[in-house]
Order: sequence, then C-alpha cells, then structure tokens
Amino acid sequence: MRPAHSLNLGDLEMQVLEQLWALGPGDVRAVHQAIESSRDVHSNTVQSAMERLFRKGLLTREKESHAYVYEPQISRQDLAARLIEETLGRMNPAEPLPLLAAFVDLSLQRHDLGTLEELERLVAERRANLRKALK
Repeated sequence: MRPAHSLNLGDLEMQVLEQLWALGPGDVRAVHQAIESSRDVHSNTVQSAMERLFRKGLLTREKESHAYVYEPQISRQDLAARLIEETLGRMNPAEPLPLLAAFVDLSLQRHDLGTLEELERLVAERRANLRKALK
C-alpha cells in the first residue's frame, strides 16, 4: 500500500530524525544543541522542522513542563522502506529492477565490498524466510 502523501523530507528534517534516533526522546533544545555543532541553524528553525515532522506523523510528542519532548514514530529502516516505496511508485512499479540495480551501484560507489556482502546476506536471509513461508 502506498502512503497517502509524499514525505518530502528536507535535509534539516532528516538531521532531526537522525539525532532523535541516536539520542532517544528529546526536546527542541537538546536536538538544537546536537545539530548546532554541524550546522548553523537557529533553535526556532529546529522547532519548525520538528513540528513539521510531527504533522507528517513521523514524530510523537508529550508535553513535559513547558516544552514538548519528541520521539520518532518510525524507525530508520521503516522510513527508508517508505522512501524507496515512494520512489518506486513514481517510477514503473511493475519493473523495480532498474531502481534496485541503481541502488546496488550507488551502494558500491559510496561504500566498500563489505556493504555488498552484507546486502547479499540480507537477500539470502529474506529469500530463505520467503521459502519457509511459502511451504
């Protein structure tokens, strides 16, 4: 099933998610401090990004004292799957092989042989699980 709307995540939104996955639940101040060292951004801008992620359903939040504490609603792996599914949906979903081949090629350009070996291991594992399920 395809998501109802496009995620359209910006660089700052991705950086916020990465920080929350790494740090665990956090308020705007904590996320801003974590991002500030690598990016010159005002805390209000981080707050806006976190609000957008909340409205997109990617973060949950709880009011604690005078601030919201945000937490990812989605894992890194599930987000990657949604983004790939979205991209595949914009291409020809009946022919996923060109997209998957491009993914493998990009992975090899950006990473080492160990990454390809890990990908092969994951494919073999998924294939074995599928065969068990079909029996």
